[in-house]
Amino acid sequence: MVYIKSKNEIEKMREACRIANLAQKAIERAIKPGVSTWELDRIAETTMKENGAIPAEKGYPSGMKGVPDFPASICASVNDNIIHGIPSKHTILREGDIISVDLVAYKDGFNGDCARTYCVGEVSEEAKRLIEVTKQAFFEGIKYAKKGNRLGDISHAIGEFVQANGFDVIKEFQGHGIGREMHEDPGIPNYGKAGKGIRLEPGMTLAIEPMVVAGSPEICEGDDGWSIWTVDESLSAHYENTILITEKEPEILTLV
Repeated sequence: MVYIKSKNEIEKMREACRIANLAQKAIERAIKPGVSTWELDRIAETTMKENGAIPAEKGYPSGMKGVPDFPASICASVNDNIIHGIPSKHTILREGDIISVDLVAYKDGFNGDCARTYCVGEVSEEAKRLIEVTKQAFFEGIKYAKKGNRLGDISHAIGEFVQANGFDVIKEFQGHGIGREMHEDPGIPNYGKAGKGIRLEPGMTLAIEPMVVAGSPEICEGDDGWSIWTVDESLSAHYENTILITEKEPEILTLV
């Protein structure tokens, strides 16, 4: 079921999204060679709590027997770790790395979700281009995030743009609706056919998130039961915002 948010609910979502964006900015300022992903996790949680929110990812259930709930406040995924990287004191950022940070702030019953991929010092030209294409793919997709369009219009635009630039998207994970729950209907793939899927309506809140790889789109799961990696060890990037479908242009709630 897709939930249409009321004006009051949208205001609460704006606040959760504002805090999520603040946490990303705090992380961005801290990223440099020698910093651990655990330190970034602490910064994010502190920022959220100082603003009256909590990290929604912390304690998120795995849904799989034998796999513990997610233990951290952010997902911190370095280089060929696509998503769901668990922060650690032993994962130290190095010059030339790229790191994707996905986080969700929860406040007053609503969630705000965003992801960014950052450079650690000077990185390769391929890495820079991968990050830029991933970010632009989001903006290509939301050109179609308008009242009356189909969900597949967004998915199609993202996938076509990524592949036209020589990269690929992973198919096993996708964007999603968001609101009272971190993950709500509808699921939003980063590939698909235009003109397919549900019609977009004002009041829908969606987390659009291209997850892009420089090499093969084949993936594998880490031993921790959470982290997802590229099979060929190629670089990956992730860019996400929570958006609101309006009567006119979409509003990006996590860019404030």
